[in-house]
Amino acid sequence: MPLKEGMRIVMMATGDIALPSFTALRDEGILVGLVTQPDKPAGRHHRLTAPRIKLKAQEFGIPVLQPENVRTPDALTSLRSLEPDLLVVMAYGQILSQEVIDVPGIACINVHASLLPRHRGASCIQAAIEAGDDETGITILHVVRKLDAGDIICRAAIPLRGTETAEDLHDTLAQLAPRPLLEAIRAIENGTDERMPQDESVMTYAPKLQRGNSCIDWSLPALQVARKIRAYHSWPGTFTFYPSVKSGRDKTIKLFPPVDVFTNISKPVDACPGMVLEANAGGLIISCGGVHGGAIRISSLQPPGARKMNVESFFAGHTILPGMILGLASPGENS
Repeated sequence: MPLKEGMRIVMMATGDIALPSFTALRDEGILVGLVTQPDKPAGRHHRLTAPRIKLKAQEFGIPVLQPENVRTPDALTSLRSLEPDLLVVMAYGQILSQEVIDVPGIACINVHASLLPRHRGASCIQAAIEAGDDETGITILHVVRKLDAGDIICRAAIPLRGTETAEDLHDTLAQLAPRPLLEAIRAIENGTDERMPQDESVMTYAPKLQRGNSCIDWSLPALQVARKIRAYHSWPGTFTFYPSVKSGRDKTIKLFPPVDVFTNISKPVDACPGMVLEANAGGLIISCGGVHGGAIRISSLQPPGARKMNVESFFAGHTILPGMILGLASPGENS
């Protein structure tokens, strides 16, 4: 069922996850503007690069606002000039003031990539994988000043297989989001939208990830290590340290999915977390810690100053041997 004519919607979005929802609103003919982050330097040459959603808006002939700070008087004036009935926020990247929330005539709603109240915050996709959740999804909620804490309008859930990377899940949730978003807007139009308060007692928080979160702790059980490698792919990624035979210094090495988990592997009596159990063309099998031990196998990695490669290619110029201990250096000490 198409949305009613006359509804004026402005979307506030920057991340690529919002592109399918943006296109769906445009196809309904009710999108009158986009608010997105300013163009930023990107790539090796730091060229000024526009968000992809801005380029899509320009392709559609939709007005674009790019305030450095959406809370300033000038930005508020520009936003009000679009006369929105509804603000739809998704991966925008700025904190909204109450003045912004109050701009639309009907409501300000958010499209969030988790099943709230679980995983409020910026790294909700990664958190669902790292926690080993059985499901995740999209939540449509009213925006309030407290982060991701507004009343829920509707949700759409999907199961997790236990093999997804954050990159995979990002794309899946991007494609899922338009359906519950349009469902919520129809309910708001018809006055049938529910306002379900969130249960604060089961709330979890997923803060923005930093590169400092990327170092692997081999004392964790194998399953947790594997989840982290999948959850942090492709940003910020994961790494460990390995002892370089040539230089005598520990060097960083990035780790990539897929990751195989062995929970009942036979280990030498002197095995410790981070010890390399096997190193051959089939991959590196690395001992992990925890009560039940276990190990993981990595078959793709990236040494310093090189491209991502399989283990066989890595061994052509580098050496990792069974018995070596990974992860001995402190983050930032060596390169």
